[in-house]
Amino acid sequence: MRYGVPRSGPMDRLAHAVANAAVGNAVDATALEISLGGLSLECRRGPVTVAVAGGEFSVRCDGRQLASWSVITLDIGQRLEIAAGRAGSWAYLAVAGEVRTTTWLGSAATHSTSGFGGGSLGSGDEIGVDSARVSPALDGELVVPSIARPRRTISVVMGPQDHHLTIGARDAFVQSSFELTPAADRMGVRLAGPQLELGGALSIPSEPIVRGSIQVAGDGVPTLLTADHQTTGGYPKIATLVSSEIDRAAQLRAPDQIRFVPVSPAEAVAAARSHARAYADALAAVASSRRTLAHRLREHNLIGDAAPEVTAD
Repeated sequence: MRYGVPRSGPMDRLAHAVANAAVGNAVDATALEISLGGLSLECRRGPVTVAVAGGEFSVRCDGRQLASWSVITLDIGQRLEIAAGRAGSWAYLAVAGEVRTTTWLGSAATHSTSGFGGGSLGSGDEIGVDSARVSPALDGELVVPSIARPRRTISVVMGPQDHHLTIGARDAFVQSSFELTPAADRMGVRLAGPQLELGGALSIPSEPIVRGSIQVAGDGVPTLLTADHQTTGGYPKIATLVSSEIDRAAQLRAPDQIRFVPVSPAEAVAAARSHARAYADALAAVASSRRTLAHRLREHNLIGDAAPEVTAD
């Protein structure tokens, strides 16, 4: 925000981190974010291990259906296809190695509106990977962390400008369900539901905006602001998502329903701290095991006289 652009980064930060951890990368390493438009790529110059995480996308390797959250080792000539599935809006492809890309302000994160950062991919583009690693023992389905599941009941802290809306609008906001509309991108998503009537002047002094703000424009339509939100704005913000809810809300898509439940600032802080512990635990579990019972069985000699005991988690 210091430079007039938001932090940006992945829409679902947990899924991005899980994909990286699953192939042994730093959790904040550069990865590819995949929208509902999907991605199809071919391994051209050498084998490499990759991981897919986020939502419930359809993942196929040479036509073979894989789990939505998976680790796959691609050989030369194999094609990986990731397409919108039953649920979710964003998936992440992490490559075991270093994705070759440009950076801006020290980051490869792409600000979609300006194009600053690593940039977007188009048909025919090549993705270079330095220090590529091949780890077929990791191949298989990933366990989806419980905190990664999308949810349709979202905790919010009211304000900071809810007083600029009528009492009826505030009541409607917390008593009604809203539907996500197709008017959505990395900047935000407009919600369909009861009109939220403003009680005073439309414009207020511009002030900083954070990811998860819900602003209401003059037409009474709320917009949930996401990763590439504007840095400042003068529309009243009726509520702000608790930080622990942001990734889950990002995976909802039209015409999913969403409902907002107000909590106190103290409750929001407690929820954020609990989520931070669960987040760290989830990544530690992925980084330490990164494999199912089948993976561990393949690591042991089951032909000899005895094999070490291997138990399922």
